[in-house]
Amino acid sequence: MTDLPPARQIRRAAADKAADRVTLDYDGRLLRRKRLTTEGGRDFLVDLKETVSLDHGDCFECEDGTLIAVAAADEPLLAVTGDLPRLAWHIGNRHTPCQIEADRLLIREDKVLAAMLEGLGASLSRVTAGFTPEGGAYGHGRTMGHDHGYAHEHGHDHSHEHHHEHGHSHDHAHTHVHHHSAHHHSHDDAGGEEGGDGDEPEVIR
Repeated sequence: MTDLPPARQIRRAAADKAADRVTLDYDGRLLRRKRLTTEGGRDFLVDLKETVSLDHGDCFECEDGTLIAVAAADEPLLAVTGDLPRLAWHIGNRHTPCQIEADRLLIREDKVLAAMLEGLGASLSRVTAGFTPEGGAYGHGRTMGHDHGYAHEHGHDHSHEHHHEHGHSHDHAHTHVHHHSAHHHSHDDAGGEEGGDGDEPEVIR
């Protein structure tokens, strides 16, 4: 079977028109130039103008018009249940990719974040599923998470304070104290079929 022509364009949500597909995890769905092999055994080169984040159901468009669908590969995740609006707020406050479902949240495994969520009353279980987190404000893109490294046993209370005093030449001096949170961000370029839970969840205790 011959190779396909290079793919230099992306077609969003066009999987129903695809001739073949590739299965990629969350990390693998962030790319610019890479050689891939379809499930049908055909190789093709992805050669995009810029790095693109692909969602489950998007397609690579080859130069001959062939569409290759993108499927989200199963990967290990944490299912989060409890007070979902409150928990989602705390996850979002840490810029962590999160898949929002009606009865649970899905995040990638992260010991520090897991400890924080359990401290907030969440129940966590390990599942295997395709990871399709919320995109950016305009529907596509990525939320870049904090890099917790190897020993950041913190709760992210952002408690560092910086005091700035400003003297104003009014009739009397006003002292303004501003409290700024110190946020230390280290971003990673941090993906199966959508929705499958795979094995029975393993409850974390």
